[in-house]
Amino acid sequence: MRRTRNVKIVATLGPASDTYDMIKALFTAGADVFRLNMSHGSHDEIREKHRIIRQIEEESGGSICILADLQGPKLRVGVFASEDGEMLEEGARFRMDLDTAEGDATRVCLPHPEIFAALEPGSSLLVNDGKIRLKVDECGPDFANCTVIAGGVISNRKGVNVPDVVLPLAALSNKDRKDLEFVCELGVDWLALSFVQRAEDVLEASDLANGRAAILSKIEKPAAVKNFEEILKVSDGIMVARGDLGVELPVQNVPPIQKRLVRKCRSAAKPVIVATQMMESMIDSPVPTRAEVSDVATAIYEGADAVMLSAESAAGSYPIEAVTTMNNVATEVERDPTYTQIIEASRESKGATIADGIVSAAREIAETTNIKAICCFSQSGTTAALVARERPRVPIIAMTSVARTARQLTLYWGTNCVIVEPLDRFKMAVVQSARAATRQGYAEKDDMIVVTAGVPFNVPGSTNILRVAPCDERLIFNSDPE
Repeated sequence: MRRTRNVKIVATLGPASDTYDMIKALFTAGADVFRLNMSHGSHDEIREKHRIIRQIEEESGGSICILADLQGPKLRVGVFASEDGEMLEEGARFRMDLDTAEGDATRVCLPHPEIFAALEPGSSLLVNDGKIRLKVDECGPDFANCTVIAGGVISNRKGVNVPDVVLPLAALSNKDRKDLEFVCELGVDWLALSFVQRAEDVLEASDLANGRAAILSKIEKPAAVKNFEEILKVSDGIMVARGDLGVELPVQNVPPIQKRLVRKCRSAAKPVIVATQMMESMIDSPVPTRAEVSDVATAIYEGADAVMLSAESAAGSYPIEAVTTMNNVATEVERDPTYTQIIEASRESKGATIADGIVSAAREIAETTNIKAICCFSQSGTTAALVARERPRVPIIAMTSVARTARQLTLYWGTNCVIVEPLDRFKMAVVQSARAATRQGYAEKDDMIVVTAGVPFNVPGSTNILRVAPCDERLIFNSDPE
C-alpha cells in the first residue's frame, strides 16, 4: 500500500488490537511497523499476532515490518504489609534492603543486590516513575538508608530507577534470552533492546540474533546518552524512549537530547524512532491534545524515521483513530515548505566512500531535473539506507530479492520496498526499476528515473553505478548493450 508520507508509523499491538480485523484496520489507517511488546503476552499470543501480520502482508502485496521489543531487566520493590502501601512524607527516613519481610512505613525489600553494589552516598533512587524520590545517605552490600526528597504513596512492586550510576546488570535477562530466540525463529525483522547502557550490551544481543534480526537500541538511561556514540556504531537502529529517559533525567533535558540523537542517527544512515507518550491522551479520548500534535510534528520536523504509538494502539479505546491522527499530522507536516527547508538545512555533506558520492549525486540529479523517483537495488539494505539519509524530495523505491531486507527497510524514512527476482545484469535492474516505478504509480512511461546499484550484484556495500533512465522499456532495450 503506497503511503503519501515519508515518516513511518509504528503501532504497538495489545489487547485492544490483537484480532485480524483490528490489525488490518490499523495497517489501512497508516501503520507501517507493528511492535510486539514482549513484556506482555505469552509466546502463543505473540505467534498469533505475527501470523496475522504476515497474512495481511501477503494480501497487501507489500512489506510490513515487525519489531519485537524485549522487556529488559525490571527493577522493583517488594511487597508491603498493607495492601494500600504506605505514605512516605518528605524529609522522612526510609530504608531499602534485602530482607524479604513485608514492608512498612520505614522500610521495604529491594531484591536487587546489584543495585546496592553500585550505590554511593548521594545517589538517587526513583520509585513509581519518579513520583517518589529518595536520596541515599548511607549504603552497604545489602541496604540503603535514604531520605525522602519527594514523597507519595509507595506500594507493591513499584518500579525503581537508579539514574546516577551504571548498574552492573546485563541488558538481557534470562526471559529476554528466551524471548529473543523465540522471536528470531518466528521471523521478526527488528529487535528492540531495553536497558542499554553500553556498546557491549548491544554486541551481546547481536551475537545471539546472529543476523536473524536487526538490533535497535532503546536510549532510556543516562548512561546510554553518555555512551551514545559507541552504542550507535554497533546498533542497526535507535529508539529514543522518552519514558524512562524523562524519569532519570530532568524533563527539560529530554527535548535537546532527542534532537541531538535524531540528527546523529541520520548522519550515520541508521533509522531512529521517537517513542513514548506521543498521543497519550488518545488512550481514553478520540482526539489528542494540541500539545501532543505539536510533539509528533516536532519529531517529524527533526527528521525522525518513525514515530511510535504505545498504549494508544495497544490498550486504548481509540487505536484506529490514534493511527489515523498520526498519519494526518505526518502528511500535513510534510506538505509544509518549512519542513523541506529544515530537512535540507540539516543535511550533512558525506563523501567518504563511492557509495556516499553515488547517492548524493542521485539525490541532487533528482531534485534539479524532472526525475520522478530514485530506484536503488540493495541486497543488504545499505544503499537504500544511504539514499534515505539524503531525504530526497522524490520517492525512494528500494528493490531487493531478500524479503527480510525489504521488511527491515520499511522502517526507514521514505523507503517504498519492492521484492524482485535476483539479477545479474545492470540493464535488467534498470528494466525492473522502470516497471516498479510505473506499476506503483510513481511515474508514467514518458517519465525519467534515477537508478543506483552495485556491480557485481549481490555484494553488500558495493554501490558504484548511477544511471538516469526512461520508464519506457523499449527505450531501455534500444539503448547501450549494458
